[in-house]
Amino acid sequence: MARQISRELGGNVTEILIQTFADRVLVLVTQLGKVGNLIQATIPDTTPLFPAVQDPDQPNLQPLPEPPASIQLTPLLGNAPSPHTHTLHCLYAAQIATIIWAAGSSNPLEVSRTGVVVGIALRKSDGDDDTNLSESERSVFTGVMTMVLELVSGNAQ
Repeated sequence: MARQISRELGGNVTEILIQTFADRVLVLVTQLGKVGNLIQATIPDTTPLFPAVQDPDQPNLQPLPEPPASIQLTPLLGNAPSPHTHTLHCLYAAQIATIIWAAGSSNPLEVSRTGVVVGIALRKSDGDDDTNLSESERSVFTGVMTMVLELVSGNAQ
């Protein structure tokens, strides 16, 4: 089953596609119309996943489940142009995979602890200078995670 959504984030059209396969889930996040850097996320079946906890300081933000410490990220294809972008791509892959796993079999995608392959092709942002995340990067990250949550819950518009 495939689900997709498109929305403008940070001034760029951002498309997300989730495709389930028998042995993996593929999630493509692109602002460039291509697959981009592919990273596979896996965790052992025995790793506990904890529900998302609402931050009382940010009641309007949808809470995200915390990626488990035992998550393993494996680059499959492509690479990030800088260490900062590599870290950002790993953050995206870990969080997206955790959302997929946390959704469990109670969602239309019917996935559990299968590997999640995440393709990321985002436009270079002003924060791509090996420092902390810029506000635009934070905004795009939050927007992408909201879109992924909508897709796995079946509430995408």
